[in-house]
Amino acid sequence: MKTAVVLNLSKQKAITCAREIAILMLANNAEVLMLSEYRELFKGIQITYIDDIEKLFENADIAITVGGDGTIIHTAKYSAIQNTPLIGVNVGRLGFAAEVEPDEIQSLVRILNEDYQTESRILLDVEVIKNGRSKHYLAVNDAIIARGQLSKIVDLKLSLDGEEIAKYRADGLLFSTPTGSTAYSLSAGGPILAPQMDCLMMTPVCPHSLFSRSVLFSGESELSVSVNIPSECCCVLTIDGEKNVDILADDRVIIRKSDLNLKLISLYKRNFYKRLNEKLKEREI
Repeated sequence: MKTAVVLNLSKQKAITCAREIAILMLANNAEVLMLSEYRELFKGIQITYIDDIEKLFENADIAITVGGDGTIIHTAKYSAIQNTPLIGVNVGRLGFAAEVEPDEIQSLVRILNEDYQTESRILLDVEVIKNGRSKHYLAVNDAIIARGQLSKIVDLKLSLDGEEIAKYRADGLLFSTPTGSTAYSLSAGGPILAPQMDCLMMTPVCPHSLFSRSVLFSGESELSVSVNIPSECCCVLTIDGEKNVDILADDRVIIRKSDLNLKLISLYKRNFYKRLNEKLKEREI
């Protein structure tokens, strides 16, 4: 089995755990694939290095991330495109999406024995239409259309399947997958959803209204947003906290469920809500 290992280089603990994982995989007759930029960190270990992350996932049977939720989110897009099952080892602070803690690394051997299940998570296809041209982005957690830095409050128009359903005066609108309900959406006052659910969630960010609340839409819905931007102001679309796209008054943003799914490897039968409560309590949030 070819196992891709992707890690957060800014965390020393991630490097230590990745070395332990590589040795464990090799001891159990699995081939370990890593990005070439890691080469100097793992001298003496028989690792196959690949220059490009897309080619890394093209060649992998499974993928293991070592870091926090951000590492999983960054890697998940490549995993979904190649339909490569993914599992995260948490060396971050919260690790909502990670399945394994550092003291559980030995359990990864179960993957080589095909002793695991996969959970399918929906992703967002975010389409931006500018000047008649269309560009698509893939979101694992969320897509946020919000006022730019130092901008005034903005007016946003929301349509469902081509029909206008609401107008909001707010700092922005946040669209989330169920997986992303424990990310920015939670901070914005949105509900917590079981990550296996098939739905889209919209939450107004700092709305200028007493009655604006989160709304859940069917996974088959197509949502569309246009903005009325005050002069000398701007809006920004942010995808998973990584990619920023300037949004102008004539632009349109369409949010729908992607045709791609993320496959997350599950080794344990854990109650999602109980585990979430434990993690929040541990970190004193």
